[in-house]
Amino acid sequence: MSSPAVQIRSRVAAIGEAAVTRSRLNVVPRVRSKAPRVPFVFLVSMILLTGVVGLLLFNTSMQQAAFTANRLEAQAATMAAHEESLKMELDDLRDPQRVALAAQRMGMVIPAAPAFLKLDGEIVGTPVPATRENGMRLAPRPKALPPELRPEVTVVQVPAEAGAAQTTP
Repeated sequence: MSSPAVQIRSRVAAIGEAAVTRSRLNVVPRVRSKAPRVPFVFLVSMILLTGVVGLLLFNTSMQQAAFTANRLEAQAATMAAHEESLKMELDDLRDPQRVALAAQRMGMVIPAAPAFLKLDGEIVGTPVPATRENGMRLAPRPKALPPELRPEVTVVQVPAEAGAAQTTP
């Protein structure tokens, strides 16, 4: 029997020779396989077309949203202006001077010297019935014109005989 070292060496040599014979490169004839280009071109075209259509639809929806936003902003501005005009009209209607003038037109009179009642029942002042003659004036008197706007009045006296002579035919 041979020694174990010789057996291992012979096995290694046999394995090495087998590996060398297997590792030799052989020339393989080149096989040209043409991949079908039509499906690939169709796929790329469809992806590109889908992207363009999607972008177009997105842009259209953004433009519609912008138009809607502009229309709503204009409507809000119009409504704000209308609200402001209504507030001004309400302030005019609540004006105390206007209310007092309307009351005076209905026949109400502001007393010149009013009397007041306290919560404990005491009367402060002398109660006097209000009449149109002794009532307070609501509207201020018209202001006098300045002297520049008041021309001098020239009165011309026509003798009675001259006037009668002209009127007789």
